[in-house]
Amino acid sequence: MSAQETAVAIIGAGPAGLTAAYMLGKAGIPCIILEADPHLVGGISRTVSYKGCLFDIGGHRFFSKSAEVEALWKEILPDGMLERPRSSRIYYRGKFFAYPIAALDALMKLGIWESIRCGLSYLKARLMPVARPASFQDWVSNHFGARLFEIFFKTYTEKVWGMSCRDISADWAAQRIKGLSLSSAIWNALWPRRQKSGSAVIKTLINTFRYPKRGPGMMWEACAAKITAQGGRILMGHRFIKGDYDAATQRWTITHRDTAGNLHALTAQHLISSAPIADLIPSLSPALPAQAKSAAKALRYRDFLTVVLMYRHQDAFPDNWLYIHDPSVKVGRIQNFKSWSPDMVPDPNLASYGLEYFCFEGDGLWTSSDADLLALAKAEMEQLGLAKATDWADGCVVRQAKAYPVYDASYATHVSEIRQAIATHLPRLHLVGRNGMHKYNNQDHSMMTAMLCARNIIHGSPLYDLWQVNQDAEYHEGNSADQGGRLVPAQLPGTTS
Repeated sequence: MSAQETAVAIIGAGPAGLTAAYMLGKAGIPCIILEADPHLVGGISRTVSYKGCLFDIGGHRFFSKSAEVEALWKEILPDGMLERPRSSRIYYRGKFFAYPIAALDALMKLGIWESIRCGLSYLKARLMPVARPASFQDWVSNHFGARLFEIFFKTYTEKVWGMSCRDISADWAAQRIKGLSLSSAIWNALWPRRQKSGSAVIKTLINTFRYPKRGPGMMWEACAAKITAQGGRILMGHRFIKGDYDAATQRWTITHRDTAGNLHALTAQHLISSAPIADLIPSLSPALPAQAKSAAKALRYRDFLTVVLMYRHQDAFPDNWLYIHDPSVKVGRIQNFKSWSPDMVPDPNLASYGLEYFCFEGDGLWTSSDADLLALAKAEMEQLGLAKATDWADGCVVRQAKAYPVYDASYATHVSEIRQAIATHLPRLHLVGRNGMHKYNNQDHSMMTAMLCARNIIHGSPLYDLWQVNQDAEYHEGNSADQGGRLVPAQLPGTTS
């Protein structure tokens, strides 16, 4: 088994892996990407096609407070991006509520007595907040009050994660709905302000976003083509098996398997991984200390599947998606693909929806047959009053393993243990992206970790701490894009670019 050689080997052709390869290729550093999917790049941000209709796996809004990320999107895909209105609502007790929460809309639809309860609950939270909130429930209750938490956060969140909100780390809430509270929602409703280009904006309140007309995969297919034109290689259908690091030569030997089952070897100076940490760590040699291996094994993931239903009727709702806060149905969120882009559903007489079911790989939902899942989804669409079974035309099922890293009470300790072990024992291993860092990154956060990783490799020594993206720099939601044109963590002390 002869080995190919490259400067940098990359595991995964998602947004992080492709961004790293593209940035390194621009600097003249050759890369080889190993992608397990035999056909599609983009990872969770891929676009799936079925009988002419296109599907976005999870929904990907293209919006960033980083001028560099925005510029990179434009560079990769100069044509084909649409400006789309953001529209999401919550389904609760047979009514549709605006999301992000529009305080006046919510209070009017809840009724006077429920509104009073919500107001008193919020007042109590402001006067007697939970000190040092550790859980998602505590964090949200502090910002919205316990009653609004019960109505607008608890049911959906527990569907997504399959666990009590008391067991979910507050880190997840702080990262996903940063800067938003009931008071800011009311203020925004009463005194909406027009956003100037580049001005600060709470991510949860943005009202437009950009979107490739044929789905997010269009962006990453274009990026893959540019990488190939630079001389890089993307090996589709090649799964990473193991990585052996030789400290004496500071080189990796990587074993990977193709779709026919043949093993191949690849040597590289650096290894960039966007693979789930729990899968990566046991496959490395020399083995990390037992405590780090145990930490990787303890990390948890939430999987999900999309049941796509196509109907011969007009769109049942105009939103990009609906959040279903109804415990009587299993579906957690419903996408309307035509609202993302008309090109996603080329037949004007057809409506296409993606019903998202959150599960654990191997549980009852995950192992259900496609026929049973289609029947479940059709029944729930009818139960919610969104479609009639007689109008159903076709459908399919798309499964996505390890879609979300779980932020439980111990995840941060586990990740810290792994980080320290890698820094000590495997200095030429670089973790990027959502699953690569076990960090609930948006795709632009993932891109930024890859951009900074590429800079570190180009420079020959660490300039940036990738783990600070979407953390101490308040990278996504808090800063404005015109502050130097770059929103990244501060350069490490004692380094020069």
